[in-house]
Amino acid sequence: MSFTNVGEIGEIMHLAKSGRLIVKLNAAGAGVRAGELLVDGSGKRVGRVAELIGPVSAPYASVIPMTDRMSRVVGAKVFSGGFAKTFSNKGRGTGRRSR
Repeated sequence: MSFTNVGEIGEIMHLAKSGRLIVKLNAAGAGVRAGELLVDGSGKRVGRVAELIGPVSAPYASVIPMTDRMSRVVGAKVFSGGFAKTFSNKGRGTGRRSR
């Protein structure tokens, strides 16, 4: 699954001391929201957006990595991978029963 430049939202700038990846967002990436998955050009998950930082005119994203190949992804273009499915605990209760 290959992505085109149309979906490109930014470039990974560096690995922060906190362990997060810092992504410089382009104009197409300005609409990225926290929780969104980012993938590389081959469709492999790179990480999940934790927060947006910096000025509105030139935003950056702090990304929680989902890969162990950190040194290889620095400098890579990233694309939006949508949002991962979240599972709810509905109907299962809290584990405590009232009597």
